[in-house]
Amino acid sequence: MGRLFIETLSGARIFKCKFCKVDSASHDDIVSKDFQGRFGRAYLFRNAVNISLGPIEERMFTSGLHKVNDIYCSSCQQILGWKYEKAYDESQKYKEGMFILEKERMLKEGW
Repeated sequence: MGRLFIETLSGARIFKCKFCKVDSASHDDIVSKDFQGRFGRAYLFRNAVNISLGPIEERMFTSGLHKVNDIYCSSCQQILGWKYEKAYDESQKYKEGMFILEKERMLKEGW
């Protein structure tokens, strides 16, 4: 197996994996803080780093049916949230390609 590449984010406020403290997302990439995840509150981000994707599956959320991938920390393999691949409802299309990171699974740095 090759060497693990870990991206380090710049900026004042960074979200990190709670388990291994690897950078996951920048505060500047938050689209919304008004989401619910498996473990409580969750944030919608434009971008996330140091993640690996699980298989695509269809899930029913309160906002309708979506195709999503679970996302895992690429360093410690803990589940962090999911990525929206496809939204079937026209009003939910803005989520496509975006990431949900669960607040319970994140640490904040620089706050």
